[in-house]
Parts: sequence; structure tokens; C-alpha cells
Amino acid sequence: MVYKFPQLSRQEIAAMFGLSELRQTRVYQEALEEGRQREGVALVLRLLNRRVGVMSLELQAKVEALSLEQVEALAEALLDFSGVEDLVSWLDRQGEHPSMA
Repeated sequence: MVYKFPQLSRQEIAAMFGLSELRQTRVYQEALEEGRQREGVALVLRLLNRRVGVMSLELQAKVEALSLEQVEALAEALLDFSGVEDLVSWLDRQGEHPSMA
């Protein structure tokens, strides 16, 4: 429904639908999660470029496909990386255990 009213502010939409707290809605929570994931990926990609150098588009795509939990785990793991091989190994392990971050 939010997309039907792109010109309205969050407060106006909340008032229109009688939502006392828009932050409690599923739409808001999902949008927030997507935003956090995108921001996390962008930051991790910048950090990886500094740590391991410029990555291939294939590696970038794999990082972009990670869940938020995996992105957070990668942010910690990359501190120990010494080269792109470490990133490849880390990503391979995620493929073996996709539910584990």
C-alpha cells in the first residue's frame, strides 16, 4: 500500500491508515532489513577492495547475494584476510553451509 502513495510522508501514511506506530508494521521491518543489507554489502565491498584489492564482478555478485547475517560475518572475517584467496575460501564455505554465517 505504501507504494501507492509515493508522494506521502511516513507520518501521513501512518495517519491515513490509523497506524499508531508504523515501525511495528511488517512492511517497515522488511524495508529496514533490506536497507541494512544493502548498506552492509556496500560497506563490506569497500573494505574488501582495500583489504584484498579489486575483485572480479563474479566475486562482487556473490557478496551482494549474501544474507544480512552472512554480510555481518564477512565483515568480521575479512579482518583476517590477506588476499582474494581468503575471500574465495570464505565464500565457498558459505555455499557448503548456507544457513551458517
